[in-house]
Amino acid sequence: MGTMSTPPPVIPYRTGAEIRARFIEFFAERGHTVVPSASLVPAGDQTLLFTNSGMVQFKDALTGVEKRDYLRAVDYQRCLRVAGKHNDFEEVGRTPRHHTLFEMLGNWSFGDYFKREAIHWAWQFLTRDLGIPEDRLAATVYTTDDLAHSVWKDEIGLPPDRLVRWGDFPAGDEKNWWRMGDVGPCGPCSELHYDRGAEFAEGPECVPDHSEHCPRWLEVWNLVFMEFELHPDRSLTPLPAPGVDTGMGLERIASVVQGVTNNYDTDLFAPILARMRELLGHDPAAFEEERFSYQVIADHSRAVTFLVADGVQPSNEGRGYVLRRIMRRAIRHGRLLGRTEPFLGETAKVVIETMADAYPHLAERRMEILGTIEREERQFNRTLEAGVGLLEEALIPLTDAERVVGRSADSLPADAPVLPGAVAFRLHDTYGFPIDLTVELAAEYGVRTDLAGFEDALAEQRERSRSGTKADLARTNERTALYNGILARTAPTEFLGYETTSADGRVVAILRDGTEYESLQAVAEVELRAEAAAQAEIVLDRTPFYAESGGQVADTGRLLAADGRALFDVTDVQRVAGTQTAGLTVHRGLLHGAVRVGDTLRAEVDAERRAHTMRNHTGTHLLHRALRNVVGERARQAGSLVTPDYLRFDFPFDRGLTDDEKREIERQVRGAVRDDRPVSVEWMTMAEAQAAGADAFFDEKYGERVRTIRVDGFSHELCGGTHCRASGQVGNFVITSEKSIGSGMRRIEAVTGAAADALMEERFDALERAAVAVGARTPDALGERIAALQDELRVTKQRLKAGGAGAGRPKPADLLARAEDLGPGVAFIGMSGDFDSIDALKGFAKDLRGVFPSGVIAVGFDGEEPQLFVTVSDDLVARGIAAGSLVQAAVTSIDGRGGGRPEMAQGKGTRREGLGDAIAAVRAAVAARAASA
Repeated sequence: MGTMSTPPPVIPYRTGAEIRARFIEFFAERGHTVVPSASLVPAGDQTLLFTNSGMVQFKDALTGVEKRDYLRAVDYQRCLRVAGKHNDFEEVGRTPRHHTLFEMLGNWSFGDYFKREAIHWAWQFLTRDLGIPEDRLAATVYTTDDLAHSVWKDEIGLPPDRLVRWGDFPAGDEKNWWRMGDVGPCGPCSELHYDRGAEFAEGPECVPDHSEHCPRWLEVWNLVFMEFELHPDRSLTPLPAPGVDTGMGLERIASVVQGVTNNYDTDLFAPILARMRELLGHDPAAFEEERFSYQVIADHSRAVTFLVADGVQPSNEGRGYVLRRIMRRAIRHGRLLGRTEPFLGETAKVVIETMADAYPHLAERRMEILGTIEREERQFNRTLEAGVGLLEEALIPLTDAERVVGRSADSLPADAPVLPGAVAFRLHDTYGFPIDLTVELAAEYGVRTDLAGFEDALAEQRERSRSGTKADLARTNERTALYNGILARTAPTEFLGYETTSADGRVVAILRDGTEYESLQAVAEVELRAEAAAQAEIVLDRTPFYAESGGQVADTGRLLAADGRALFDVTDVQRVAGTQTAGLTVHRGLLHGAVRVGDTLRAEVDAERRAHTMRNHTGTHLLHRALRNVVGERARQAGSLVTPDYLRFDFPFDRGLTDDEKREIERQVRGAVRDDRPVSVEWMTMAEAQAAGADAFFDEKYGERVRTIRVDGFSHELCGGTHCRASGQVGNFVITSEKSIGSGMRRIEAVTGAAADALMEERFDALERAAVAVGARTPDALGERIAALQDELRVTKQRLKAGGAGAGRPKPADLLARAEDLGPGVAFIGMSGDFDSIDALKGFAKDLRGVFPSGVIAVGFDGEEPQLFVTVSDDLVARGIAAGSLVQAAVTSIDGRGGGRPEMAQGKGTRREGLGDAIAAVRAAVAARAASA
């Protein structure tokens, strides 16, 4: 490589927003359609947890499965890389260039232009539009890509010392070869690298495409030439029409244009870092000293803001678990900086303010984003506090040393007691307690942490997870390749179900257990025994069966032979390849006879079941609009389930609905039903639908033309489901439940039609029975009668109290006779009562301890919210019996949580009837500990 001059080049300064805007303008001027950024949650792609590159939303267009109204596209795409092949999570903050969330600028060709145009336009944009000196750029190409090499050498004029060939994909060297995953579109690529200057070189190996190991060369743009589809056996087949997929990281190119060597020093991150400095009061020197933690927080603030905006909520599985990990890592680094008060909401506000022009949904969902982040931060702070208690409970039996705040693990003697790695891992895995905090706190108690044991446990968990994930993904990839092959040689399944529930279809494929057959015979009944033996999949060229999608369950029914015999019971229908409007549909179920490819079958949907489902689907649309009318537009759909029996609707909201709100929602829906408003279907472009105010939802994949459902004068949504012809066909509507399903997320369940009528009759019957039971003259007088009974109960309680505090409860001294010996020197007393308050309960337990100096006491508070209070005498604490552990073993019986110190702990729940079981669980735990002592 040639030697560059030391002085940095003069490149005109542009903000990140200006670079993004100019990129879009540049390619729009060259006939590219501007396509909006897709969600971070991939729609219709089971192989990805998150959108990890710009090409995800164009995958079907590149393979030829999906036809679009354009052949050229340009976009800027929000991406997240935290898992799988592109796992950058642990490096984030440590290096100048790794991020979880980043923006990818891309231009695309779907069978239109190819390598020559892509290379020329990339060169023009970098050198003419951004003003990057030509002698600062180099390119790499795939080893055998002579066309790309020729364009760079002969047309662009790159000298040999700045043009390199790399890569041998079949042999495992994937330099200059790009693939999204283990299967899918792939091909050779050409990378553009920026030369920061010879002074950044680190030895003779510092050449382009080694930039991850040498700071001199920075890859800024990757031009991928999609020529092949990669299959599970690593074979390659040509794509129907070669395409172009380019990707340029906005953060990287901004660092070049703005003349900085660290992405975090660009204007894309600087405002977040500045806000964090304000919160901490750090000067520039303190900031530089703690740069790692600052960079973690800046990156993760962007990631969590966009994830929540795209409908992800913190949880313990899937995407929600990734969000929670990112948030907790940021919070932990905030604590390392000395910030114990919540701060992520403040940095998220900066992200919204700086990014909302490019991503308007951030501003639209501002309240939801901030509410979710603030709740999760508060919850994690409580987790940390509870974790400290649990850790101390594990540490105290290991040492007699006094706690010394600030004592480090390095200062401990070699023979210091050791906290087992399995315990540290349990705190980390079950309670989310950071391992570095475990090490610090253990050291303050004079205890070392077995980090090797912790790492072993962590590695075992990762391997279990990785093995399961790889196996599942391999099976999914094999099935996907099989289905795509069928779709490629046949045609998309024609869906007739909007107009009819019965139609003839020709068999185009038959499958069982991932194998395709020309014909298939049902297993003899005597051999069946289990229905699974007859399970099969049949693909028809056209079908009235609705495939599960958009929250609506699949139709069921039958496939009939030409002579009318029931040949196949359809129990499930899935769209397994292609798009919603041009996909392959499989009918899954039980085969009762013989079927052959080419046979014509009569497909009959269970029409009554379909009608119930249609009522619930139209009812869901009415519910959605009524809900937003009552509590505001932020209560948008975040998930739904439409079945024949009921409907379920999930939405982000920070509190439960009041009774008045639920009644008002029901009134509005029933009003729309009584009005019998026409329900109309219209196909239009996505832009037209958005202009018309149609609602679209987070997890659906939409094509260029979309289907909209309009309930005249009431609601308008994008939807591919089956619906009533008029709102009056919904018949009736009743909300059956409204509850929390996680932090900041609520769920409504409801019924329509005959199910709603039956529920109302059942409730009225129950009202009449209740009236008779309490002696009310009529159901209308029930409230008055209950009020009178409550007055009587109140008077009775007052009389009992007049007999003395604790009237009706045994005295502490009397309980000694009930004490049980559960083992040598281990006695137990358990009881529950209707105490006036938790303080009264604690006072009773204290009095009981006065006459029962050695043993375990478990006292339950039988109130509206059941509570459990446990004390353990000092001699039993020394034997390893801890009140906190006993409470944790018991609170699941009352659907609660709890904890505390070894000598005293308490728990609180919601399931009153489980209080007796909770006390029994304490007794069982004590007995088990006594037996092992």
